[in-house]
Amino acid sequence: MFGPPLGILQKNREAILCRISLCLKISPKTNKIAGSIQISLDIENTGKVAGSEIVQLYLRDVKSTVVRPVKELKGFKKILLSPGESKNIVFTLGPEELSMYDRNMKKIVEPGVFKVMLGSSSEKIHLEGNFEIVGNN
Repeated sequence: MFGPPLGILQKNREAILCRISLCLKISPKTNKIAGSIQISLDIENTGKVAGSEIVQLYLRDVKSTVVRPVKELKGFKKILLSPGESKNIVFTLGPEELSMYDRNMKKIVEPGVFKVMLGSSSEKIHLEGNFEIVGNN
């Protein structure tokens, strides 16, 4: 149900491109260290039977001062959908989800660009986007 793109089969290429580009919403695209970012997307069951999917949110700090994982799982939600049903899913990322330990083992939120990846697993990423954190700790 969550396969490319998000398991939503459209009737023409234009609908697919529109669905991908409009589906992922990141707000705001730029925020301060103490702020929060909302990530939202729509998922739809286009099948004829009810089903469930686990939507997973991964982050990557694009340019970190310390070595960080390429993909860090920051949230997931299990969604149950009836045939034809769609739902809006929202994740909120605050300082706790964006923080890391610096070289001095101090927990900080580092300014910079973060890559957002959403999918059904770490190997099946269907949507990507970016946001930026600005300011000083």
